[in-house]
Amino acid sequence: MKSIGFVLLALLCLVVPSGHSAEPQNASDVPPAVRSATKLFLSNAGANSGLFPKPFSGTPDRAYTQFFSALKGTSQYVLVADPSDADLVLELQLIAPAGPTNADKQKGASDPLPEFRLTIYDRRSHYILWTLAESIGVANLQKTHDRNFDQALTQLLDDFQQLAGKAPAFASPPRR
Repeated sequence: MKSIGFVLLALLCLVVPSGHSAEPQNASDVPPAVRSATKLFLSNAGANSGLFPKPFSGTPDRAYTQFFSALKGTSQYVLVADPSDADLVLELQLIAPAGPTNADKQKGASDPLPEFRLTIYDRRSHYILWTLAESIGVANLQKTHDRNFDQALTQLLDDFQQLAGKAPAFASPPRR
């Protein structure tokens, strides 16, 4: 019985693509407004309470400040101060989802991880065009929490750039 499970797992690994990508199978599935945008407004939707100063150092504005700087550093967009001047409005939020604590993992329940959520709105219609999410890995030490925070935020930027059809300005670190 164990050998059948290993065979099925091996077949699944061959069939299911590995890696992480925000890029849809078909680029035409992405709303044209996401691909053609040149002016962005970044909205700070904040962070759930209980995440600062531990497990993450800094303030609840840390994610917004870092993401804004990284987005500006790509030189691929004009970041505007007023949403009415933008093609797209990006809403960044750090979420600590509620969920099971010490749940029975054998029944499929797990403790949720904090995650960044980037919601992309069409400025003109105010409709959500796309949402990207990136979980922050588990850690025990403060510096590892902070490193995982930074890596997840970098990956979120890479995901957005891939979705928008822009090459990432820098390669993100490999995921473990």
